[in-house]
Amino acid sequence: VCPVGAIVRETEEKNVAMDKAEYKGVWVYVEQVGGQARNVAHELLGQGRLLADALGQELAGVIIGEQVAGLAKEVFANGADKVYLVEGPEFSHYNTDAYTITLTDLIKTYKPSVILMGATNDGRDLGPRVAARVGTGLTADCTNLGIDEPTGLVAWTRPAFGGNIMATILCPEHRPQMGTVRPKVFKKPEPDFSRAGEVVRVTSKVKAADLRTKLVDLIQVCTASCNLEEAEIIVSGGRGLCKPENFALIEELAEALGGAVGASRAAVDAGWKPALHQVGQTGKTVGPKVYFACGISGAIQHLAGMSSSDIIVAINKDPDAPIFKVANYGIVGDVLEVLPALTAGFKKLKG
Repeated sequence: VCPVGAIVRETEEKNVAMDKAEYKGVWVYVEQVGGQARNVAHELLGQGRLLADALGQELAGVIIGEQVAGLAKEVFANGADKVYLVEGPEFSHYNTDAYTITLTDLIKTYKPSVILMGATNDGRDLGPRVAARVGTGLTADCTNLGIDEPTGLVAWTRPAFGGNIMATILCPEHRPQMGTVRPKVFKKPEPDFSRAGEVVRVTSKVKAADLRTKLVDLIQVCTASCNLEEAEIIVSGGRGLCKPENFALIEELAEALGGAVGASRAAVDAGWKPALHQVGQTGKTVGPKVYFACGISGAIQHLAGMSSSDIIVAINKDPDAPIFKVANYGIVGDVLEVLPALTAGFKKLKG
């Protein structure tokens, strides 16, 4: 087993018919929903700017949607030099076929060297399909990015073997170098709206016959309480809550604070909360301003998903629980007694 962060290089003879010198530039796929860019897009623009500067290349944002030209200002403000814009009614909602065809066409036409995408539900669907169509690899669920100095390639870092090691992956023989990055891994850059750039409008090549599925209806199955990636306050519960009914205490505190509800893997595996709420290695990576860990011991897999939070408040009756090692504030006590007291206190402050 290689040590954490180590790069293991395997040399083998390859014969790839590709002129890598033709591929230049760093692209960020700007995922949007209802005309609003997802936070992960802004986070990746900030990191993409750093990569582009290190490589001496330009940074471009790719915007696909219906009536989304207004997003270009935000993309430029967050560091992009150029925007590739594709608009049409076929992009009003995410559609696998329409978006795959479009992004694939953009890549084959303009030949970027690097593409960054968010490891969201849509990004995890779109990224592998596009990578397969253009004949390249894709590193999924990255938690860090950098430049490998000996080769000048992007170094994609992601957890491996259940989080026991961090694998750093290179893509030396194929282009573009592609990867999905978990939301909240990087902080959003400070926007500079004095920045401007070039907008390249590209005509959609999607035909009605290309679309194998159509959206019949949109059913909202989850409220803001489980929108973990965008939340500034998250209240998470774990096995220490003892039974599913006690998650009502988590929900009450989250409601009082205007936050989202999270859960540990143990709580999700027990059926106490749907997987949409899971925080951790195999769940969602979050980085809110305040994270409450209630009845959560602090296994490494959970810490991997929330350790970038600005402030961590831990509540656990075990004073030696690992969660206290990363917490800014710790309360040693019965979570079933502490949560109602906290909720009452915050409600009083709000009143």
